[in-house]
Amino acid sequence: MTKGPARIWMRLLVPFMALFLVLQLTGCGDKEADQRKAFIDFLQNTVMRSGEHLPSLSEDQKQKFGNYVSDYAIIYGFSQQVNKAVDSGLKPVVDELSAIRTPQDYLTRRDSLRQASGSLGVLTQQIQTAKTQADSSKATLKQPEDLKTVYDNVFNKVVTQPADALMPLLPTLQTLSQDVIQAGDFLQQQGTRVTFNGSAVQFPTQEQASAYNTLMSNLSMNAQALNQAQGVLNSVQ
Repeated sequence: MTKGPARIWMRLLVPFMALFLVLQLTGCGDKEADQRKAFIDFLQNTVMRSGEHLPSLSEDQKQKFGNYVSDYAIIYGFSQQVNKAVDSGLKPVVDELSAIRTPQDYLTRRDSLRQASGSLGVLTQQIQTAKTQADSSKATLKQPEDLKTVYDNVFNKVVTQPADALMPLLPTLQTLSQDVIQAGDFLQQQGTRVTFNGSAVQFPTQEQASAYNTLMSNLSMNAQALNQAQGVLNSVQ
């Protein structure tokens, strides 16, 4: 007597379970789509308008973005390293070089410039390492096409363009700094044998004058690096 109702119950249970699984899968899909939509909106309307100083995520945003939080961490981490390099490494050197307006400034600012420019070589390697890491992490991402298009644009703006601007600039700026320091050291060595008069400098011998002119010629070869570095600073501030 119980076999009939049992069979009916089982026939009802199977489609019910199938429907339950479909609803579960549909719910998961909708959640991912909502997270992706929220993340795309954030990238387009916040990150792309934030310059180089990207915002950190709030707890609410982390909940809304789900697993895409790790995608943001790639560009945010690189941005933090670039900001540190610019603020602590590039800006002090630019400030020192920009303050040199007369020959006597080579002498008076050489020690502070020597201290400020000491980290430029290390910064170049740090940015190269950070760029390589960001590229490698991005290569592992499996993003839907709509997100990938937006993310690629953001990555180019936040990672690729700043790295391409800074990595060749920092060694040139370091060379310029070394040339300026060398000019200051030379003037220091001359002692009272050199006379400053505003933008002019005078030496008692032609040999001294020729040596100074050679230093100035070497310095001018990389002088454009200062303008480029000022441009980088203006773009991130």
